[in-house]
Amino acid sequence: MAKKLSITPLHDRVIVKPAAAEEKSAGGIIIPDTAKEKPQRGIVLAAGPGKKDEPVTVKNGDTVLYGKYAGTEITIDGIEYLIMRESDILAIV
Repeated sequence: MAKKLSITPLHDRVIVKPAAAEEKSAGGIIIPDTAKEKPQRGIVLAAGPGKKDEPVTVKNGDTVLYGKYAGTEITIDGIEYLIMRESDILAIV
């Protein structure tokens, strides 16, 4: 989070950096790249101001859980991020 993002989300949009996919199973078996699942956890890097009557409740640095297919994948400077509505976020961890 040391680097400042060059984009700012609008309205109720949030930019999330997804967590890395699991490398090993609970039993210690190494998972190959083709079998890894998309992460459903990430860190909020930027949040818009919210809608007129609904301010955004998440803030920079929050670890959040979101749906498996939530958001749109974007790449900035070779790093992948997700941009999604705040309503796609299920919980703050």
